[in-house]
Amino acid sequence: MVVASVLTSVTEAASGLDSPALTFALALGGGVIAHALAHHLRLPGIILFLGMGLLLGPDVLNVVRPDTLGGGLNTLVGLAVAVILFEGGLNLNVARLRRQAVTIRRLVTVGALITAVGGALAAKLFMGWSWRQAIIFGTLVIVTGPTVIGPIIRRIRVKTKLQTILEGEGVLIDPIGAIIAVVTLEVVLAQSAGSAALSLLGIPIRLLFGAALGAVAGFTLALILRHEHIIPDDSKNMFTLAMVLAFYAISEAIVPESGIMMAPIAGLVVGNMDVGVHEDLKEFKEQLTIMFVAMLFVLLAADVRMSEIAALGAGAWWTILVLMLVVRPANVAASTRGSDITLKERAFIAWIGPRGIVAAAVASLFAELMSAQGVAGGPELRALVFLVITVTVIIQGLSGGLLASVLGLRRSRNNGYAIVGANALGRSVAAVLRDGGHEIVLIDTNAQETRRAEEAGFSVIFGNAHDERTLLRADIEGRRGLIAVTGNEGVNLLIAERAHEEARSARTYVAVERGKAGVTLQQVVDRGHRVLFGHPVGLDRWIRAAAESDLTTIRWRFAREDDATAGTELIRGHRPAEALLLPLSVTRKKRVLPVDDQTSIEPGDVVAFLSLKVQAQAVSQRLTAAGWVAEPANG
Repeated sequence: MVVASVLTSVTEAASGLDSPALTFALALGGGVIAHALAHHLRLPGIILFLGMGLLLGPDVLNVVRPDTLGGGLNTLVGLAVAVILFEGGLNLNVARLRRQAVTIRRLVTVGALITAVGGALAAKLFMGWSWRQAIIFGTLVIVTGPTVIGPIIRRIRVKTKLQTILEGEGVLIDPIGAIIAVVTLEVVLAQSAGSAALSLLGIPIRLLFGAALGAVAGFTLALILRHEHIIPDDSKNMFTLAMVLAFYAISEAIVPESGIMMAPIAGLVVGNMDVGVHEDLKEFKEQLTIMFVAMLFVLLAADVRMSEIAALGAGAWWTILVLMLVVRPANVAASTRGSDITLKERAFIAWIGPRGIVAAAVASLFAELMSAQGVAGGPELRALVFLVITVTVIIQGLSGGLLASVLGLRRSRNNGYAIVGANALGRSVAAVLRDGGHEIVLIDTNAQETRRAEEAGFSVIFGNAHDERTLLRADIEGRRGLIAVTGNEGVNLLIAERAHEEARSARTYVAVERGKAGVTLQQVVDRGHRVLFGHPVGLDRWIRAAAESDLTTIRWRFAREDDATAGTELIRGHRPAEALLLPLSVTRKKRVLPVDDQTSIEPGDVVAFLSLKVQAQAVSQRLTAAGWVAEPANG
């Protein structure tokens, strides 16, 4: 009786694992865990996603069973890919794309053709597959993908031109490659020459219709989001997500497989129009993309059997090597011919061509469709595509940084400042540093303040500066320093600590509130940071005064030769003038730096102060008496 009871319990437990809800939830949970592990191990996330899929899938733990989702898997994949590609388009900058338009256009047209032909020939030669199976494989590996290109490029910190080319190619080649692959499958499975010819017409029809509807969808969304009172602020992200999915479904209903082109074009339009909240949208969509990519890779990897990969044999490895070392370089050589891209830059682009989520999703779909049509080779095709994804991500993702360093293609360090706090005081600090020739990026979670900063011409990131992704977007490793000037001194110190963890070479400045027991000057110094403005100040008062336009920026030169310490004492807050003046920057021999607790003033130095307008006369008298001389307004 006991044995029978145990067996019954085991049987019931096993049958419970066939729940679609359980498969979905475990795939999502496993993907999120893999993402966290990838962060701590500093590895490309896709490696851990694939590993988690194999671990949770039928080959090992058998708790994630994609077959239980049935047709729902394809629907889920389609909707998730729409959000992923929309987010990819949202992050593309049209101005930068225009500068590299010729190369990107060639990569997604001529380059796509070279990849398809080269991939098919490699599979035919080394795998011994039929021409039908080899051609389908060639079209499947056309894509690269923003979900793998983006993280690799951001981690490497490659030059902006190369980043634009690779990210532009990744976003645009996904829908183009996927549509070409779908049409190729339709042609291969066609029963007559007439139906095959009709299927070929699907390539331009799907691309053009998807692009047109994407432009309409993006323009409509941007117009609605631009008007603040139509959609409540706390609902705009939700509204955008719902509309993207709705337009995707409409596109798919009218012209099947066109939605994959609609999504990135809509994102491109919204991201490059003056929406006002597009940084908020980017932050929201980026989080959704990470979640969807993690979940999909776990689900799709769980659908692949290790025995299928092992059965591919040595021919699979030769096929992948040819794709990486022959086909991709030939693609890039043809696409960059006659351009201003240097040989070193071409070599780097040729090396970076990892495949991503779209290749995995379409390969899984094809395996299912081929099996349903009674066409052999679907599982082998899917297994080889997954092996291509794994190998290219691991090898190119891990070696890309070294190659960029060897070729001298990384962005330079000490490149301006990231300023956390887009409030009026933060914008004042940013303005004097920008006038001094520094590149500035402002970070904040306040939509109104970021909008004002954008209107003032600053580069702005809407996001939490304590988040690693936000700091990476701000290129913290390439900055001379990070300045934390929010109204909360505790937050300022925490952000400086986080920035120090991510980039130890960057100098960190912390604005400290005077007269509060929370954070002291000594605490900031002991932790290796610098005290902004040279001493604790009345942060709230200065931020409020700056917001109300009660302040003006003045520049004075220290000219006193007999007592050089007098200038330093003033900016360190040891004189009564501190209540009227706030030192922002010091210029010495044309070099402009923020004022901090280690700043020493020498004769000839020019300091930019914030000053109360109503106290202009008193300020002038104090500075003149202390040995300072006013600089001309344009000096």
